[in-house]
Amino acid sequence: QVQLVESGGGLVQAGGSLRLSCAASGRTFISRFMAWFRQAPGEEREFVAGISRSGANTYYADSVKGRFTISRDNAKNTVSLQMNSLKPEDTAIYYCAAGIGVNYYSPDEYAYWGQGTQVTVSS
Repeated sequence: QVQLVESGGGLVQAGGSLRLSCAASGRTFISRFMAWFRQAPGEEREFVAGISRSGANTYYADSVKGRFTISRDNAKNTVSLQMNSLKPEDTAIYYCAAGIGVNYYSPDEYAYWGQGTQVTVSS
């Protein structure tokens, strides 16, 4: 069992930065592939970034590549998403998720989800 709690969302101007954090409880964190998804109003939930168990491999959606960086600290049971050069189209609720990591881009892959944190980017 894994429980996830996100923090760090907020309102920022275009071009600004935010850092999201996800705190995980449960001893199985280290065995989980971790990811961030986002969902804008009226849109489907979409993959943003993912990271392997060891942190050695990271994966990004094309829309955020070069601007966002995912990282994890297995000693602290946390995963983070550093978001730079934010754009209005990045506005969404961001969710942390824990899964197996085979089809990491699919929400169906993930058994555990946080409650989400709102990110709003003004133009």
